[in-house]
Amino acid sequence: MHDLVQDYYGRQLQSSADLKTTACCDISQVPAWLKPLLARIHPEVLSRYYGCGLVCPPLLRGCRVLDLGCGSGRDVYALAQLVGPEGEVVGVDMTKAQLEVAERHHAHQHAAFGFDNVRFIHGYIERLDELGLEPGSFDVIVSNCVVNLSPDKDAVFAGVHRLLKQGGEFYFSDVYADRRVPPAVRNDPVLYGECLGGALYWNDFLRLAQSHGLADPRLVDDRPLAVADSELAARTGNIRFFSATYRLFKLDGLESACEDYGQAVVYRGGIPDYEHRFVLDKHHDIEAGRVFPVCGNTWRMLHDTRFRAHFDFIGDFSRHHGLFTGCGGGQPFDDSVASTSGACC
Repeated sequence: MHDLVQDYYGRQLQSSADLKTTACCDISQVPAWLKPLLARIHPEVLSRYYGCGLVCPPLLRGCRVLDLGCGSGRDVYALAQLVGPEGEVVGVDMTKAQLEVAERHHAHQHAAFGFDNVRFIHGYIERLDELGLEPGSFDVIVSNCVVNLSPDKDAVFAGVHRLLKQGGEFYFSDVYADRRVPPAVRNDPVLYGECLGGALYWNDFLRLAQSHGLADPRLVDDRPLAVADSELAARTGNIRFFSATYRLFKLDGLESACEDYGQAVVYRGGIPDYEHRFVLDKHHDIEAGRVFPVCGNTWRMLHDTRFRAHFDFIGDFSRHHGLFTGCGGGQPFDDSVASTSGACC
């Protein structure tokens, strides 16, 4: 699978226009605050972008960020501007042809930004322990439509947990399926390269994350994917695929369900580009200045992370009231094709 992916992304694909699905987002859906950052990135780097979502979480100034499967470096160079000269962004990728593009324009980006805070490492995201990266040294780890391509996702999550600081965040976009992908799809070279063959069934993803100490993954946004190629669509049958962005926190004490302790938070504002409301995930849109009831896990995700200074916290864990209202099961994604207006890339 490693050879297949390197060939597909290093030789067969020459730009995002060569993809046979709608995994790559329309540039018109890029949020306004991101467009100036992308405008400073070299056109060749942008043309070799194969991501499926937005992996620029808020409040990154001064953070140390790791990009898993960084490819030609689009997200690395965008994140570099967000962390600023006092931060650092490290990109890891196994495809030398992609890294050559990223490195070729390193000096260009240095001149455009006025500082150089990035570096690229050739390596495998399943073998992060071999790359000389210090355990517990990253504030944020991101990945954009790459984890599905890994033949050993268990090792990827183990490496992420090892490298994150306590209170750190794994923020990533990927492709998921509404059921387990059968061998015929999983072993198809083109479907695998198009990020469909290796897509995790969403519930298996939740179990995998929880097994590696990343409890209560939070869905930020999602959109259904269309397989534009009719031949490939026939091979995938009734499987529904989704592009989804999740955020997971490395926090002690997170529970497997949303438990109610009578807690609440008040967002003070002050996070750049989120002055009036802070969106933690698809179900937590927190308006500034208003008391917002939260479960114990959400309280910890705000209190024990880099977001703490921007919130007031009400309550503690001394009294339990049962399951938090609205905490339920079922597929988390929106199955309506008409819902794509809120997708970002």
